[in-house]
Amino acid sequence: MSLVVQRIRTSWTKASRGGPGAAIRNAAPTAFALPEGLTSALHAISMRESDAFAPHMSVADLSDPGVVLKESDGLLRVHRPEVTPFGMPLRNRRPPAVRLAPGEWLRWQINHRFAGGWEGAWTYRLDTFNIAYCPTSPDVFLGTPTHHIDELAYLR
Repeated sequence: MSLVVQRIRTSWTKASRGGPGAAIRNAAPTAFALPEGLTSALHAISMRESDAFAPHMSVADLSDPGVVLKESDGLLRVHRPEVTPFGMPLRNRRPPAVRLAPGEWLRWQINHRFAGGWEGAWTYRLDTFNIAYCPTSPDVFLGTPTHHIDELAYLR
């Protein structure tokens, strides 16, 4: 069975929390077309405020997709995305792992706020994981997911 993870990481500062910057950030896609012929790979996309949220894409193997994936008994178990102890808000209760049957795909979204360095400025990040356990086509993530986990929190 083909397994593709599309990880979209959007990052910004206080400048894009409201107004025109937030409008541009909020218009950023939660899914992209896959490169033709992609199977069993990580399609990583980053969009940063400093680049006006233009997508930067790369393809890598599945050694570090940001989630733990385990195949067992014909199903794919997707464990919740890794959370750094330095990010806020604290999440004491998180959703359990999701099991995908062949032909299904999952969208898991989680956001974070990070304390800045010496200057104390906050930075923010939204991670969207699109995970397909099926034969993939370039448009596999452009439709409605079989499963959707929303861990979006108020970030202040």
